[in-house]
Amino acid sequence: MGVFEYLGVILSVIMGLGVTHILAGLSKTIHFRKSVKTCWVQALWGINILIYIVTIWWGMFWWSGLQDWSYFQFMLLILYAILLFFSASLIFPWEITGDFDFEKHYYETRPWFFSVLVLAWCVDIPETMAKSDVGLRGLPDAYLAFAVPHIALSLIAACWSNKTFHKVYAVFWPVFTLGYLSITTLAEIAA
Repeated sequence: MGVFEYLGVILSVIMGLGVTHILAGLSKTIHFRKSVKTCWVQALWGINILIYIVTIWWGMFWWSGLQDWSYFQFMLLILYAILLFFSASLIFPWEITGDFDFEKHYYETRPWFFSVLVLAWCVDIPETMAKSDVGLRGLPDAYLAFAVPHIALSLIAACWSNKTFHKVYAVFWPVFTLGYLSITTLAEIAA
């Protein structure tokens, strides 16, 4: 087992717990759909975070080319995985009762949830630059045009509870993210 495989186990476990939590939250929402007050914005953010976690897990493959690991690099990746898990645990509560109000939960948890996303983006920037610095991947041309709007919009979402803004941002996020990801292929990662 190589260093990346060894370190990747804990990263995969942490991110896998986030994926599991989101899938369980979506499943519970379906099970209790007749007795809970659902919120499509909150559910879409659950799916958005699912996409985010899977995308970061996919992008971590670049690190497999690094042979000489530093503690800083490992801690950066662990912190990223923890923040992604934390975002998953904030968007869906751990317990869902029969009269749960997802909209109320979303807007009450919103400052924490989007603050965690801002922190995740603040880790993504040095993580992406670190991959470039050690020659694992070039810094994508459109990266800053992708990361900066995510940080700005997440900061706005953390501070502003305007429902129209949150509806638009929930839909904008996957369109913008998947559009950016369409310029990167798995072949480029595996090369």
